[in-house]
Amino acid sequence: MVACHHAEALGKPTETDDTATSDRKPPTMPTHFFTAAGKFHRGNMHTHSIRSDGVLDPQEVCRRYHAEGYDFIALTDHFVGLFDYPITDTSNYRNDGFTTILGAELHTGAMGNGLIWHLLAIGLPADFNPPDAPDFISVDGSETGASIARRARDAGAFVAIAHPHWSRMTEADAQSITAAHAVEIYNHGCAIDNDRGESLMVLDHLLDQGRKVNLIATDDAHFNTPDHFGGWVMVKALENTPEALLAALKAGEYYSSQGPQIHDIRILDDKIQVDCSSCVTIIVQGKGTGTATLHGVSMTTGNLSRERLSDSPWLRVTVVDRAGKRAWSNPVWASG
Repeated sequence: MVACHHAEALGKPTETDDTATSDRKPPTMPTHFFTAAGKFHRGNMHTHSIRSDGVLDPQEVCRRYHAEGYDFIALTDHFVGLFDYPITDTSNYRNDGFTTILGAELHTGAMGNGLIWHLLAIGLPADFNPPDAPDFISVDGSETGASIARRARDAGAFVAIAHPHWSRMTEADAQSITAAHAVEIYNHGCAIDNDRGESLMVLDHLLDQGRKVNLIATDDAHFNTPDHFGGWVMVKALENTPEALLAALKAGEYYSSQGPQIHDIRILDDKIQVDCSSCVTIIVQGKGTGTATLHGVSMTTGNLSRERLSDSPWLRVTVVDRAGKRAWSNPVWASG
């Protein structure tokens, strides 16, 4: 429990709770990883180098992320024949304070609009069998997006649907990727370069249909525009190792951010309590149009009623700071 509350709600007073933690009703939805052992590790999961269409060599990409305070990255060069199907080995650039997870941005087949699929695979084995994807133009009869996503997941990778808004992805396209762990709901490169960086609607449609899928924020950094250091994940793990991070990602033990921090989420029978870094807005979203919103000044704790969300099978939290930067929790499901 945060000792000092600074919430000043606009329009109505902010509810506070000064009771001891032991007196609260037990949460109806688990968010245990926020207070579990370990620490949060900051990482970017969508990055490119000269191994595909980025402008920096892999070592310099890693150096810059480490210098900016990141704990890890996944270098995800484009897995097409044009670049000799790279799964870029960054293991030599790990050190005591920084690690890397091998991965790639997979391409194959065609979506409903005829464009080739873009799927992130983090933790991909170096010998992953490539599809028939000689370039960024789809090949008739090549492997489907659903198939390569399933192969990647079965090979041990964390799989995410990349930038649905930029890809002009339909709801049917998104539904077809049943092996996805997550949807990329914020892509900083797409936001900076073409104002198509946010894809929360795709995520929420899947959640409303009962798909237990999480979300990630990323850079999609190529370093040829200001497409870097704008979106990341905060992964809770005991160690900053590829194995520990990958296991936590698959378990959903992380949140995504452009800057704000989420310290804890407690979902009780009648309300949602959120501890965070200083913010001006806290929003809880649920199925359909149900939301609960709290506006204030320099809030570090917020209490939001579950009245309009009592029947929602899932909830997720958005925190907005004074600069308009956001942090997003993964969906929390009533069924665990």
